[in-house]
Amino acid sequence: MDPITANIIDPSIANTLMFLAVIFGFYMAWNIGANDVANAMATSVGSGALTLRRAVIIAAVLEFAGAYFAGASVSNTIRKGIVDPDVFAGEPTLFVCGMLASLLAAGTWLFIASYFGWPVSTTHSIVGAILGFGAVYAGIQAIYWGKVGTIAASWVVSPVLSGTISYFIFNFIMRKIFHNPRPVEAARRFTPYIVFIVFTILSMVLVMKGLKHRLKGVDLALWEALLIAGGIGLIAAIISVFLVRRIDVEDADGEAEENDARQLYLSRALHRARKHLGRAKSMSSGNVEDEVQQMLNKVEMLSASMEQESTSPSSPRSSVWKVERIFIYLQVISAGFVAFAHGSNDVANAIGPMAAAWETIKEGVVGTKAPVSGWFLALGGIAIAIGLATWGWRVMKTVGKKITELTPTRGFSAEFGAATTIVLASWLALPISTTHTLVGAVLGVGLARGIGALNLRTVRDVAVSWIVTIPAGAGLAILFYYVLAGIFT
Repeated sequence: MDPITANIIDPSIANTLMFLAVIFGFYMAWNIGANDVANAMATSVGSGALTLRRAVIIAAVLEFAGAYFAGASVSNTIRKGIVDPDVFAGEPTLFVCGMLASLLAAGTWLFIASYFGWPVSTTHSIVGAILGFGAVYAGIQAIYWGKVGTIAASWVVSPVLSGTISYFIFNFIMRKIFHNPRPVEAARRFTPYIVFIVFTILSMVLVMKGLKHRLKGVDLALWEALLIAGGIGLIAAIISVFLVRRIDVEDADGEAEENDARQLYLSRALHRARKHLGRAKSMSSGNVEDEVQQMLNKVEMLSASMEQESTSPSSPRSSVWKVERIFIYLQVISAGFVAFAHGSNDVANAIGPMAAAWETIKEGVVGTKAPVSGWFLALGGIAIAIGLATWGWRVMKTVGKKITELTPTRGFSAEFGAATTIVLASWLALPISTTHTLVGAVLGVGLARGIGALNLRTVRDVAVSWIVTIPAGAGLAILFYYVLAGIFT
């Protein structure tokens, strides 16, 4: 530990502070599971690819594995460089009270957000909390406002980037597979290429986001990481060639297959008609404009109805159902990768401040870094899993069902868009939030079907909750800091 001061914390309160550090750290990790982890699995549950029970089991195992086996061995005490660490010199007890207040404040805000089903960023919650108590203790001049501005930029960067990627992925699937006269054959043809890209990207997520703490001694260049990931993707693609051949195309009901193709073509034709009528309306006036508008309204209603029918599995023998079945597996795999990467990184939002408080109490000095023991990571992983199982369904319901209607292909597009964004942002050093990335990806998939496919009221509530997160965390931290400081100093 890097010592800043040699003042010793009063031994009579040390055990109590250690106990509170563990309790508040567990509470924060529990809320991470209830809010952040629920985001990672929400699309799988919302699309019907996984039941809630199976999603909880898969996420619990992978989040715990990511937290314990790939979690940070050392965590920054002053989370994300928000506050100048020198300001705490000489006051280790107040520093510990501030860390405890930050954990309690961030956990409380996440609990409130989860109650209302708002998917918010756990990183922003703890950053806002530390910002609040740091400003109260040392004044606003001790805050690194440039860093705060960078974090605020992620409110735009994360959802826009992931939403754009997901939008184009879903449009590609629609054009190349669903709008093909024989969708199942098209899926069999394109699936190996999709699997190659998916596994390459997800392996990059694993290396760059999930295992970066365990690979610190290994200096992998970007091309080396891409080569490893590409090798994994190639193996997965070869395996998928044999697996997709097991999809029985011949036993499909001929009438159902023909009806599916007819609906898909009609849906595409109506989409083009809407564009032509829109241009005609812009060029017309008077009575002609009114009549064109009426025709456009009817076509839009019919198009929305056909779009719903053409991308929803009508029966287990339909071609649409067979295509969606393929993407169920791809979606579950992508969600699993995101969950592992999330567990390895965001567990530090709870364990970092807890380890900082624990080490300060034990050593009696404030340090810029604090070692994280294995049992800290295990505790965080267990708490995350419990939080998802007991409270995560609320956020799952918002992301998986309330923003837009999801199917396995739509859910896969969102998950893959989020994973791709994580890789790109890590490579380009862009500020992102996992939560904002996933929500933005779902929005992108919804927009691919038109603005009417989105629940704008839910989108508004989520956007407001993002903006409120940092000030809410700061305000609660200030309140809890004064209470704890009054008790222990």
